[in-house]
Amino acid sequence: MSEMTVSVLPAISALPAAEWDGCGAAANPFTTHRFLSALEASGSVGEGTGWYPSHLVARVDGRVAGVAPCYLKTHSQGEYIFDHAWAQAYERAGGRYYPKLQCAVPFTPVTGPRLIAPEAPVRLALLQAMAQIARQSGLSGAHVTFCTEAEAELAEPAGFLSRASEQFHWLNQGYGTFEDFLAQLSSRKRKAIRKERERAQGFGGTIRSLRGDEIEPAHWDAFWGFYQDTGGRKWGRPYLTRAFFDRLHETMRDDCLLVLAERDGRPIAGALNLIGPDALYGRYWGAVEDHPFLHFELCYHRAIDWAIAHGLARVEAGAQGEHKLARGYLPTRTHSLHWVRDQGFHDAIADFLHRERQAVDAEMGYLAELGPFRRGEISP
Repeated sequence: MSEMTVSVLPAISALPAAEWDGCGAAANPFTTHRFLSALEASGSVGEGTGWYPSHLVARVDGRVAGVAPCYLKTHSQGEYIFDHAWAQAYERAGGRYYPKLQCAVPFTPVTGPRLIAPEAPVRLALLQAMAQIARQSGLSGAHVTFCTEAEAELAEPAGFLSRASEQFHWLNQGYGTFEDFLAQLSSRKRKAIRKERERAQGFGGTIRSLRGDEIEPAHWDAFWGFYQDTGGRKWGRPYLTRAFFDRLHETMRDDCLLVLAERDGRPIAGALNLIGPDALYGRYWGAVEDHPFLHFELCYHRAIDWAIAHGLARVEAGAQGEHKLARGYLPTRTHSLHWVRDQGFHDAIADFLHRERQAVDAEMGYLAELGPFRRGEISP
């Protein structure tokens, strides 16, 4: 009879990349050993960040059979599935919400495998281990964010609550060109996007899409400036360090698509995407000059152009943003799982999540019906 054990790693470097990725982590660029290692090696997570690596490794008869990217969290920043209200209520009731156990890819609201294992029993064991670790350590709870739909189905057997949220994704219906995609939109949306692209491209410079060795260290210098500006306005301080982008260049530049707007030979705006096996993932944007619609051109329209040209099934452009609907992106459900140690608090959250799910279902149905395609209209 096989014996399964689950242990905790304080750093991803404690496990060889081949063993981590061999469990299925390479299906998504953000769960790969090289991406998570870049976060740790650059100091973007770890001491002083509130993200303390506590990765789980499942072994069957001593062989690595599954992994899960986990962190001990001392705050709720950088997660994009918001539980700040839960934390406040928990602490008003006299409890201590932090630290908590978080299974996630830091700063990355992208759906992907979190219980990374080829076999379903191992995935369930990883989820159950999270609750057990939280219980034994006296943590308020364990949370799994942006997991797959299949993983969400394991919530009830493991004693977790399931939460539904939404994003906006662009889906490739076998388009040969951007014009093929536009032809499927309502007339008003089609005209609006053409006008938007024309104005954006008239900013007085050129736009380039760079990948792999086309990306030079100087491009990262420029992008760091863009990222600092955006991160400073959104979060007070950027989550990622400058060293992270150096690591990205060293180990993942073939996975990167950097879209740069340049004027007079100088980059003035940029959007960073990561390339997956079947999707393009928009991650960061910034600019040092303000030009009408340039954000939409670099982040959304150029991403669609590239996905069509390379036969990718979809573009995921990050969290939130109903403005994406007017540009051909459709509402898509995302999933998270939550285990709460206190039974009374668990029951209160369960009631809240039930009502929240009904609201999400209603909104997604409404937005899908009034989407950008010919069956309906919605104001941009």
